[in-house]
Amino acid sequence: MTSVHWTSPRGIPHDCGTVATVGTFDGVHRGHWTVLREIRERADATQRRSLLVTFDPHPLRIVRPDHAPMMLTSPIEKKEILAESGLDYAVFLSFTEALSRYEPRRFVEEILVGRLGVEELVIGYDHGFGRDRKGDQGALRKIGKDLGFTVDVVPPVSVGEAAVSSSLIRDTIMEGRVADAIDPLGRPYSIRGIVVRGEGRGRSLGFPTANLAVVDSYKLIPPEGTYAVRAVLRDGTYAGALHLGPRPTFQGSPPSIELHLIDFDREIYGEEVRVDFIQRLRGIERFEGVTILLKQIGKDVGRARRVLEGWVPA
Repeated sequence: MTSVHWTSPRGIPHDCGTVATVGTFDGVHRGHWTVLREIRERADATQRRSLLVTFDPHPLRIVRPDHAPMMLTSPIEKKEILAESGLDYAVFLSFTEALSRYEPRRFVEEILVGRLGVEELVIGYDHGFGRDRKGDQGALRKIGKDLGFTVDVVPPVSVGEAAVSSSLIRDTIMEGRVADAIDPLGRPYSIRGIVVRGEGRGRSLGFPTANLAVVDSYKLIPPEGTYAVRAVLRDGTYAGALHLGPRPTFQGSPPSIELHLIDFDREIYGEEVRVDFIQRLRGIERFEGVTILLKQIGKDVGRARRVLEGWVPA
């Protein structure tokens, strides 16, 4: 497997053509992986280079910011996931107001063909780009015929009766069904945060927690509640239980993201933690006193331990 070269449009060698795909690829889910595998195989078979062209920020953040979705993957997360794709090159185009005004033909002619040497374009079944998303498969086939490249459409990947899509996964997570998002994503949904100092209440109660500050303001956060999670630190992966949201038992305490690592005891202030959501355990509840709260936390941690011991990555 090759290592992906992250580059600008000017950084692609012109000694051979490319087999490319283009899109936002938010989530880099199982449907996206099918497209990426297709362009990699076609590039290998034709002695071309495989190429992904994607955008940052999400185009709707520029053209219709009130309709822009919260993101499943930040640019950094997207790069980390794509590093395992085996592609030759990936280009992150800065999506600007000027670029949003490009008609599909201009985008294809100037950028895809002119700068990136695209000789074959592979797209998903629901693909659309360019001004007003006019660059659908019909328009692209016509442009390709004029400019001398071929267009191939990859059919949808389904989980159950539903076609996998970023919007489907986003809705699933927003409903708190993080376990149901694992299959279409191909991995657990995750967030990243820096461990910051909190009130220290968890340690005093016998369940020390790491308070997480999520840096990316456009990252989709699952709904309030308690979750069984995996926590990926710089020295390994640990089982955990995560509280996300308000703490009604303690009046005046602000909402928080608090991670309790099971069978773990060391300071991790300042570290970045990736939290993988495995299963939602319950919603937010108010308890009449600390004693009842502690009993419930013990149940949550025990249940999280059992969930994680029985969970096997696909």
